[in-house]
Amino acid sequence: MKRMQWKWLAAAACLCWAATTSAQMGMDLFKRPNITDVFKPVVGSGGGYETQRTDQQNSPKRVMEMTIVGKEMVDGKDGYWMEIGHVDEGSSTMAYAKVLVTKEDFQFHKIIFQQPGKPAMEMPAHSSDNARKRREDELEKWHLVGSESVTVPAGTFSCQHWKKDQGTEDVWISDKVSVFGLIKSVSSSETMVLTRVITDAKDHITGPVQQFDPQAMRQLMMEKMQQQKQQKP
Repeated sequence: MKRMQWKWLAAAACLCWAATTSAQMGMDLFKRPNITDVFKPVVGSGGGYETQRTDQQNSPKRVMEMTIVGKEMVDGKDGYWMEIGHVDEGSSTMAYAKVLVTKEDFQFHKIIFQQPGKPAMEMPAHSSDNARKRREDELEKWHLVGSESVTVPAGTFSCQHWKKDQGTEDVWISDKVSVFGLIKSVSSSETMVLTRVITDAKDHITGPVQQFDPQAMRQLMMEKMQQQKQQKP
């Protein structure tokens, strides 16, 4: 699948995986606020977003949804189904992926995705220790710089402003919005804003779920690339 198609699913995964160590150790009152603490799942809630590439001229805006669509017990812990929906360039139909994550320890247990008109597939949910350590190191670069009022298409929100140490990315977060409270995100290549607050989220992944087939995925990618070539003038 394209890197940009699943960018925000990967970002959400980073937040959950990276929180494992701090969650196990408990709260440290002398440690600076951690950006991973913003995960507050509420079933049926989430947000709709619009992204705009700023490093490409005349780049089309992209639409995305991030919601909590269900709750399930996992080994005695509360697990939540977090769903990410996005619309590919040149398409009017949204594709979806969802992950089952336990709030207590922020562990991923299942990852399922479904392209329009295709069967749902489940991917392995495990992450190597090295990959997890790299994500933890990356998230340690974020720091809280203050509180600000931010206006986006969905309204005006009182937000925490988080900035990356290198100064290349900023995010504004509010506890009024599930899943991660994201109101606005700005990087050197892209701007993302909340366009609507979702309070009636439903699970969009339907039908039987198949195990991940790498060959089927390669075929799906080839079909997608061919469709995009045909749609270009």
